[in-house]
Amino acid sequence: MKERGRILVTKNYSRIHLSPPHLGSNERHYVEEAFSTNWIAPVGPLIQTFEKEISRYAGTAGAVALQSGTAALHLALQVLDVGQRDIVFCSTLTFVASANPIIYQGAIPVFIDSEPDSWNMSPAALQRAFGHFEHKGHLPKAVIIVNLYGQSADMDPLLAICNKYGVPVIEDAAESLGATYKGKASGTFGKLGVFSFNGNKIITTSGGGALVSDDCELLDRARFLATQARDPAVHYEHRHMGYNYRLSNVLAAIGVGQLEVLEERIQARRMVFDRYLKALSSVQGIEFMPEAPYGRSTRWLTALTVNISWTSLKPMQIIESLAEIDIESRPVWKPMHLQPLYKDYDYYPHSIDESVSDRLFASGLCLPSGSSLSEEDQLRVIDRLNSIFNRLS
Repeated sequence: MKERGRILVTKNYSRIHLSPPHLGSNERHYVEEAFSTNWIAPVGPLIQTFEKEISRYAGTAGAVALQSGTAALHLALQVLDVGQRDIVFCSTLTFVASANPIIYQGAIPVFIDSEPDSWNMSPAALQRAFGHFEHKGHLPKAVIIVNLYGQSADMDPLLAICNKYGVPVIEDAAESLGATYKGKASGTFGKLGVFSFNGNKIITTSGGGALVSDDCELLDRARFLATQARDPAVHYEHRHMGYNYRLSNVLAAIGVGQLEVLEERIQARRMVFDRYLKALSSVQGIEFMPEAPYGRSTRWLTALTVNISWTSLKPMQIIESLAEIDIESRPVWKPMHLQPLYKDYDYYPHSIDESVSDRLFASGLCLPSGSSLSEEDQLRVIDRLNSIFNRLS
């Protein structure tokens, strides 16, 4: 038994990861095509195919394939002309990559709480933030709405508020590719949408992301900036600062194969969630992240909360106990307004008396949820959880 800080890890078990990549045979076929045609540079026909298939799946006019979801968010802010001292509202319950591009632009983030029904951005908190900044005479330049753990935010009321003030929305759908809201694909409700194909996402290109929109002029500008803002000339001509953000043809090849099995991956993760729910729903003290009635969650990660009024268990005790037998689990995202990097920025809670994201961080954790998770391995997780609750609660 080896000690890593406070977490004890044994080497008698095969490692169960939280959300590992899940590749099949299709991806190899397209990668071999890229190699056999020598399209291994950061350009090539499979990038165009990947972009076409992303936009077809999402139902948007176009897509730009990029090196990461973070790059996509950065370019989204760029093409909306967000700059120095501009205000950008952003969901607080998210990974830091949702907020960092705001700082890249020299803009000022303002964090918005979650609401309890979907764990995503609270319309009540958003409206209060708009009211305060309207009174200051300094409305935000953009709003970044994050879709958490595979579930869309409640977009209608959020969009109504943003449209009232004439402020564009960037939909951070890094975690929700394949989810729906009232029959429409997640990531397609804002002026721009962002997907991530990082190794832990529901499909992957190793590293990668995409920007989607119905505004092809914005996408063309993003594509131009992503390729070092090179002007059309025989020599290398540059009038603007650009970035090296384009996805490579080889990684796009992986993405083309992954998109072909996206629906299978979604159904596999939903089955993982259903098995957890069936096995653990009778355990007093845990509540699973709800699926909002307005759409389909992909259940990218199975997330739950531990109710301290029913049990003395804390999430870190569960995480540490699972780690003892080489099972990876994680806390719910630490809200941005609690991060040392962002602690001095404005934050608007769900209500004056309640910060939903603080409560979710204090009580929440995520279980192994990969689409390749076997029933045998999941049973090992479930047995350990039952043991933990029987022993420690």
